[in-house]
Amino acid sequence: MSTEAMKKTADGELRIDFRTSPDHYRHWKFSVDGRVARLALDVDENATLFPGYELKLNSYDLGVDIELYDALQRIRFEHPEVGSVVMTSDKDRVFCAGANIRMLSQSTHAHKVNFCKFTNETRNGIEDANDNSGIRFIAAVNGACAGGGYELALACEHIMLIDDGSSTVSLPELPLLAVLPGTGGLTRLVDKRSVRHDRADFFCTTSEGIRGKRATDWDLVDEIVPRSKFDDSVSERAAEFAAHTDRPADAKGIALTPLSRTIEDTRIVYDTLTVDIDRDLGTATIIIKSPSGDLPVDLAGIEAQGAAFWPMAMTRDLEDAIMELRVNEKQMGTWVFKTEGDARQVEAADKLLLDNADHWLVREIVLFMKRTFKRVDVSSRSIITLVEPGSCFTGTLLELVFAADRSFMLDGTFEGSNQPEATVVMTGMNFGPLTMPNGLTRLQHRFLNDPSLVEDAEAELGKPLEAGDADDLGLVTFIPDDIDWEDEIRIAIEERASFSPDALTGMEASLRFAGPETLETKIFGRLSAWQNWIFQRPNAAGDDGALKVYGSGQKATYNKQRV
Repeated sequence: MSTEAMKKTADGELRIDFRTSPDHYRHWKFSVDGRVARLALDVDENATLFPGYELKLNSYDLGVDIELYDALQRIRFEHPEVGSVVMTSDKDRVFCAGANIRMLSQSTHAHKVNFCKFTNETRNGIEDANDNSGIRFIAAVNGACAGGGYELALACEHIMLIDDGSSTVSLPELPLLAVLPGTGGLTRLVDKRSVRHDRADFFCTTSEGIRGKRATDWDLVDEIVPRSKFDDSVSERAAEFAAHTDRPADAKGIALTPLSRTIEDTRIVYDTLTVDIDRDLGTATIIIKSPSGDLPVDLAGIEAQGAAFWPMAMTRDLEDAIMELRVNEKQMGTWVFKTEGDARQVEAADKLLLDNADHWLVREIVLFMKRTFKRVDVSSRSIITLVEPGSCFTGTLLELVFAADRSFMLDGTFEGSNQPEATVVMTGMNFGPLTMPNGLTRLQHRFLNDPSLVEDAEAELGKPLEAGDADDLGLVTFIPDDIDWEDEIRIAIEERASFSPDALTGMEASLRFAGPETLETKIFGRLSAWQNWIFQRPNAAGDDGALKVYGSGQKATYNKQRV
């Protein structure tokens, strides 16, 4: 972690930095051999994010997962030749023991929630790479695999378990800790791997785990391999999977150069956006700027700009800002999105992406944008978007209007201003590539029961729409004029700050994901919600709860009342 990570937040907590690189890894060994990448977990038990625990048995904290996420991003962007990834362990007879129990026991509730959300997003990203990037993941389970370790394996397409007479897979959280396998474990078990309900029930209440033939018979793993043949079999399977990728073997990746970021007391400054903090109102205003320089004219130009290509640079900055605000600015309960700059430049950037959608790099940039906007969707913050004169809510950036819990667009201009009226412009990016966790575009979600309204919107593709037209199409919530603008925005923000943050989080999460359920919505809307409730219950987190007394020799005391 960088030295900035050790600075204190406004709450007096240690600041967590999500920026890292392979030369700073303490827990993962990352290598590439031809078409196959290898990610081997070898946790440094003393390199913890916070003091007070040791990362024994390849257990992990948020710092371990930050490295994993960075490695996955580098595989996507820096190594286009990679078609399969082997996730394994470099520790003898242990794959991964899951989230570190001591870390969870001493963590605040907020840190537990943020930790689980980030790890869930990382595992969803593994599946996204498998489904959409042509990168197939193999979990080479070469030792004991428990809890979050098995949840990591479940995110992979193919699980290979070593048959050595002792290695097992298990989800022991309920019997040992009185919590759930909250990083997708329960959901992936029955929804993804289609394990029978009764077998899943037995498996999740059996702390010793399952190995050998029963593990394959119950679809807990895909194959078991004798120790003597394990390494060769994993290599064969990885080569077989990589041979079917559509990623180019001879392409050159782009370097994920370090982000430029300056953190001040009430401001965070990036190359493509700024975040203004108002601690009295509890708001973070995120102002995204349109491309400032010349955009490339073709694929060669996109590749030459690399990480500096505006869609890529903006998405990296926005993602880091989201993580910074989630973890280090927890009192900022309302995020206000604004944009400024040339809408035509944003439209031109979208056109470059759409015209070159089949190219591996453009595909990865668009998938990255999709995942980052999903981070907005699942963040436990109120989202307000303001469309004012001088803004550039076009195409990709217009998604932030559709993602908002409430959006305001100025009808007309501000008195005394010479700026033209605010407009919004839809592009092809709003009609397919940037889907939500429920698998729908934000416009499909917006007009869930009337697809004709999506068609009406699409008929206005590429047209600058002023407030009245945007309102007629249902694209914004309110269109106050300049007389009412300031008061309406102030009231909306102050009202939000007066409500219970807990109730707002529950309401927003319930309203944001209408329509079909997917693996992602079940994980975030059901499994995570139950886990976050359980994390606060005395049976887990009380002084005599299982999470607190684990490892002490003391038996947990449970309140037997079902609620």
